[in-house]
Amino acid sequence: MEAVDSIVAARIASITDDLVASIRPLRFSAPVTHTYNPLVYARRGYDRYVASFGDTVKEVILVGMNPGPFGMAQTGVPFGDVEMVNGWMRINTRIAQPAEVHPKRPITGFSCTRREVSGQRLWGWTKYRYEKPEAFFKQFFVLNYCPLVFTEESGRNCTPDKLPVDEKKRLFQICDQALRRSIEVFKPQWVVGIGGFAEKRINIALKGIDLKIGRITHPSPANPKANQGWMLRVESELAAMGIDLPGLKEKARREVGSFS
Repeated sequence: MEAVDSIVAARIASITDDLVASIRPLRFSAPVTHTYNPLVYARRGYDRYVASFGDTVKEVILVGMNPGPFGMAQTGVPFGDVEMVNGWMRINTRIAQPAEVHPKRPITGFSCTRREVSGQRLWGWTKYRYEKPEAFFKQFFVLNYCPLVFTEESGRNCTPDKLPVDEKKRLFQICDQALRRSIEVFKPQWVVGIGGFAEKRINIALKGIDLKIGRITHPSPANPKANQGWMLRVESELAAMGIDLPGLKEKARREVGSFS
């Protein structure tokens, strides 16, 4: 783990250590054959992300489900499409290897040439909307609820909601606790799920905490709504919640509908 400078980032690093330690003993059955934890082998990337942009309290925390195979699995950054992480966030570091690598899901780190469409859309919106990452992260931060990547024998991705009931129960208890502790550190006014799964887990994990909870459309291409002007849809959803997005350029107002 790399050194961090702020109290907020240091506390998040401690929560991450505890999350990794709690998850390590868990085992997952068929159809899952390989489980990757980027918070272990790609920890350098995650630590850079937190140290660079997660060093203060936030107004809004966006929460995704779990890492994508060509995003956080490669870079350590949530929704971490390589081009956006390297080019826009200016994060680039050495990424190690999971203990067991699926032959159809290699980890090549920042050399990965596949695009993570969800991350391309999410960070593409923030780049277009805020121009500089510092402007976006002054108001927002993005976390994933579950840090694990689950892969089936065929190479197909398996999402956490598809796990057997007993395995989900143990995993979700750990992830609930880590999310709750993280929110207590960031002290946001809003916690917004990226998709319905994340919103559901947020409501469970943060029960009793005085804050506002919402949801935006998940940017995955597997979600039909995301393929029809996702950027405009998310702008509208955030505006409906009353979350202020300062400085929207007239160009964005005219062109946002065509962004997908």
